[in-house]
Amino acid sequence: MTETAEDLILFLNSSPTPFHAVSECSRRLMNAGFMQLKEEDYWEIETGDRFFVTRQDSSIVAFQVGSSGPEDNGFRIIGAHTDSPNLRIRPDAELKNDGYSQLAIEPYGGVLLHTWLDRDLSLAGRVFFEAEGKSTYALINVKRPILRVPSLAIHLERDVNKKGLSLNPEKHLFPILGLENCSRLTDLVGEEILKGEESLKSVDRIHAYDLMAYDVQPAEIMGPNNDFISSGRLDNLSSCHAGLTSLIESSLEGESSFTRVVALFDHEEVGSVSSRGADSTFLEDVLNRVVSSTSKSSHQHFARSFARSTAISADMSHGVHPNYPDKHDRNHRPVLGSGPVIKTNVNQAYATDSETASMFSRLCREVGVQPQAFSSRNDLACGSTIGAITSARLGIKTVDVGNSMLSMHSCREFASSHDVEPIVRVFTKFFKNP
Repeated sequence: MTETAEDLILFLNSSPTPFHAVSECSRRLMNAGFMQLKEEDYWEIETGDRFFVTRQDSSIVAFQVGSSGPEDNGFRIIGAHTDSPNLRIRPDAELKNDGYSQLAIEPYGGVLLHTWLDRDLSLAGRVFFEAEGKSTYALINVKRPILRVPSLAIHLERDVNKKGLSLNPEKHLFPILGLENCSRLTDLVGEEILKGEESLKSVDRIHAYDLMAYDVQPAEIMGPNNDFISSGRLDNLSSCHAGLTSLIESSLEGESSFTRVVALFDHEEVGSVSSRGADSTFLEDVLNRVVSSTSKSSHQHFARSFARSTAISADMSHGVHPNYPDKHDRNHRPVLGSGPVIKTNVNQAYATDSETASMFSRLCREVGVQPQAFSSRNDLACGSTIGAITSARLGIKTVDVGNSMLSMHSCREFASSHDVEPIVRVFTKFFKNP
């Protein structure tokens, strides 16, 4: 177990939602000397400057400008995503059923539904409200268990262990908030706002919210030899943490000739097609503004900058499951704790090609890390990442990598504590190499 793994635990526990993850990233960047920019402002950027910018509170791009313009030395980019599959609260959520108060939810992304049963859940997210004549917003995190989705007793479905559990998300996943006379959700949210906004005396109206359920059991390092990490949202906050940590560590040692960038996007789990997803203009807008500020603003400079750039798309990978080894190709079975995984798919679900795979393998060797390889079985579809989107949108050479894990998209995921430090070491080398 390393300090880096322990720091990942702190990052996970501070980030129950993409909004909180971006807030935590912003805090860490400011502590390291990065300054915040706003998209609506005019940017004045010089070589060596360290900045970050957020979009709609759940995506963030941070960068350190190189000593040479991007048209000469390009960008080095690490990308990841801030969102994870979960249960999200509907706009008109309050239900009264058979003596209980419940909340209507909508599954977000490819949720492994059964893993949300019989867990102590809380709520966190972003809330827009009116108070003292002003409309504003705040992040809230209830932190204590207030929700539960109870499973059905085996006495009422005796063949469930033989036939398997079948869940209808419109019928079986609405969590219980309390008994029928329980406090209203808006009252609960208003109380949480006042806890975080000490200057306010009351909340007059809740206008709208982005609220998500999460497991209150904190992220933990576990196992008799501390081999594992058990947590929600490892996919993909673990990669966000690795990219952010490597940017901060390399930037503290000084500028480089190229411009270092970390881009963390929301909405990857639902296709990235949103104003703040990887398929938006967010990263392209930021990179173009850097080019415009450091060189003559011609289209040739933009094209030259992207042609000289390289990107790492960081997203967690499927480790081989000891109870289901046949779900993997026989020669591509990544093992937890055995190093980062290079992900390849000839049908372009991943952006890796031989050139970028070679580049990443070389980085690993230079820091004493042995990479693994993942290619899905021919009869099983693989997942997708932001890598193919970034590569196609900007024409930047990209490799898809990530640490291996089990229980992907579960309420509680499983990875190795031994993989946390090595991938940060590789990413830091990516940001330091000449």
